[in-house]
Amino acid sequence: MSLDHAAAELRLDADEVDPVHDLNPDSASPFLFTSDHYGRIIPRMLGDLGLPSSELTRHIAWDIGIAGVAERVATAMNAHLIAQRYSRLVIDCNRPPEAVSSIPLISEATTIPGNDGLTQEAKVRRRELFFDPYHQRIDAVIDARLAAGQPTVLMSLHSFTPVYAGIQRPWHIGTLYQHDRTLPPLLLQHLRAEGDLVVGDNEPYAVSDATDYTIPVHGEQRGLMNTGIEIRQDLITDESGQVEWAERLVRIFTEIAATLVTPRASHA
Repeated sequence: MSLDHAAAELRLDADEVDPVHDLNPDSASPFLFTSDHYGRIIPRMLGDLGLPSSELTRHIAWDIGIAGVAERVATAMNAHLIAQRYSRLVIDCNRPPEAVSSIPLISEATTIPGNDGLTQEAKVRRRELFFDPYHQRIDAVIDARLAAGQPTVLMSLHSFTPVYAGIQRPWHIGTLYQHDRTLPPLLLQHLRAEGDLVVGDNEPYAVSDATDYTIPVHGEQRGLMNTGIEIRQDLITDESGQVEWAERLVRIFTEIAATLVTPRASHA
């Protein structure tokens, strides 16, 4: 069966994992963490998308290291984490579905044969199977939290390559935003106070409606405090780096939560 034909008839077998990874769904923490590029699974019917295995472990397939950081942060803070298990090469869950980069034909300098010549039907099917369940889950969780009056701060966790298009990126971590003027400056202040970090202010990327989905749709359109966070991948490739960065972020996020969420006054 050809790759494009398989895509048109795409389905998940009963033994394949659910696209949505849900950790601590009953959390009372104000933080709601998302990880759009957490996993790198390719559904069985798409095979390897025509790529060698070496390409499927690179950044083009997922955000290297962020799964280990996200899991540790959410566990330590007993916070809710919603993550996408399937590869961004199948469909990018942080791109508007109408964007060219939603199902990339070329990622960086790599051509993705399994994404070539897809019919509109095949593209819609990928959205139905992977993109929609993930974002519907985030929507439902935010709906429930708002209905319950639970404070909600959206943080979208990502990682970035140390070198892009031959250019070295100096930042250790960056905060990404578009309209929020509360959380990003506060996070920048805390990160810079660490003293040993090169901190990016909307670096290495800035959030926009054209290039992003999670922050604009779930954060800004819902009126939540929000920020994207990007950690440089060489700092979190191994477990020791993931542990170190998770511990640092837990400390910073805990300090921020104390200033963002005011406890209700007690009554005698």
